[in-house]
Amino acid sequence: MTATPLLREAPGWRSWLIWGVAVAAYVLAITNRSSLSSVGVDAAERFHADAATLSLFAVVQLAVYGGMQIPIGVLLDRYGSRPIMVIGMLLMAAGQFVMAVSPSIGIALIARVLLGAGDAAIFPAVLRLVATWFPAQRGPIMVQMTGLVGQSGQLVALLPLAALLHATTWTITFGSIAGLGLLFAVLVWAIIRNHPPERAADVTVNTETGVIQVITSAIDTGVGIRAAWAHPGTRLAFWSHFTTPFAGTALLLLWGMPFLTAGEGLSPTAAAGLLSLNVVVAMVLSPILGILSRRIPTRRSLALVLPSVGVQVLAWLAVAFWPGPAPFWLLVVLVVCLAAGGPASMVAFDHARTHNPAHRLSTATGVTNSGGFLAALTAIFLIGLTLDLQGAGTPDTYSLDAFRLAFLTQVPLWALGITFIIYERKNTRIRMGLDPERRRHR
Repeated sequence: MTATPLLREAPGWRSWLIWGVAVAAYVLAITNRSSLSSVGVDAAERFHADAATLSLFAVVQLAVYGGMQIPIGVLLDRYGSRPIMVIGMLLMAAGQFVMAVSPSIGIALIARVLLGAGDAAIFPAVLRLVATWFPAQRGPIMVQMTGLVGQSGQLVALLPLAALLHATTWTITFGSIAGLGLLFAVLVWAIIRNHPPERAADVTVNTETGVIQVITSAIDTGVGIRAAWAHPGTRLAFWSHFTTPFAGTALLLLWGMPFLTAGEGLSPTAAAGLLSLNVVVAMVLSPILGILSRRIPTRRSLALVLPSVGVQVLAWLAVAFWPGPAPFWLLVVLVVCLAAGGPASMVAFDHARTHNPAHRLSTATGVTNSGGFLAALTAIFLIGLTLDLQGAGTPDTYSLDAFRLAFLTQVPLWALGITFIIYERKNTRIRMGLDPERRRHR
């Protein structure tokens, strides 16, 4: 492995072009991931699925996504972003094609497996491109910008996708997304490159020291999972990503439209507007949290991560215990508070970059990214299971009280995550020499 100092010059047009194509692919990946968000009721009717079965679509997709994060990180550390992104786009295209022609729940689940596997490759690959094509000091801002632009994929899934479905057919709608996946696979292969042309090999970048490390052997790209997890900073990143985004993911990915329409009694248009507001607020907050994360690196957890979790918990408890349907203003407060979770989850990747050497960059990112999706799949499944146990598992039997109890299953996940964030933050500060070691009682 060789090392050279990172150039501090502004990125050129080619860097921005490559990032633009990569982030556009990420927008499509988010659209694919969220493609059931506004058509969940249609999916339940098409496949005659109860709540637990419907939640299984999202759970399977997220389980594959989360399970693939560490292998994807290892592959990125070895082969770079370009081939991994192409394979990811092809897998998502295959998944949406299978979904388009699926005659049964079993085949549809296979489609969600393909979708989750392809989606898993995109975001870590974009983060790697940010690290290799942009100056290290721009890392936190570029990560937040990537997340900001990517969120627009949820808007596509909420509005145009639902409109296309209701104007045409299920097959045409999901077949069209599959076609876009094939188009972007070609675009990624044609434009994206792993590293700048002045370098002869792929690189990883230590964003704390600004050192480029060139990968020259298999040892440099070894799995490193145990080494990454052994550092408390990686564990802090994992639990930060576990705790912050899952409630918003559960709402946007599957349960938002059923809850707001069948539970709270809103029209589909009003419900879609609220969910869109969530996405817009997240996009506004992303650059703000990116700037703050860069300026307060030793206080990210206390100042950014834990407050974002706290407002989510308070908002959900207020909605859950409100007598009767919640007023519209309270639902607005809820979606705004949940919107903070997405940008706050990006802070986790700042932890991962800060506390891992360059040759473990993508592996540590994979470990971190798996946290949020492990929590999300757990939350989505528990919500669906709780609805079924109450006899409210189909569109005809959904009720407000059943939804309220179902969403309270998120509270233990928050409690678990907050506990480990506090614990691993302390361990990380001890490792960095900012706090004294804990006294051991004999």
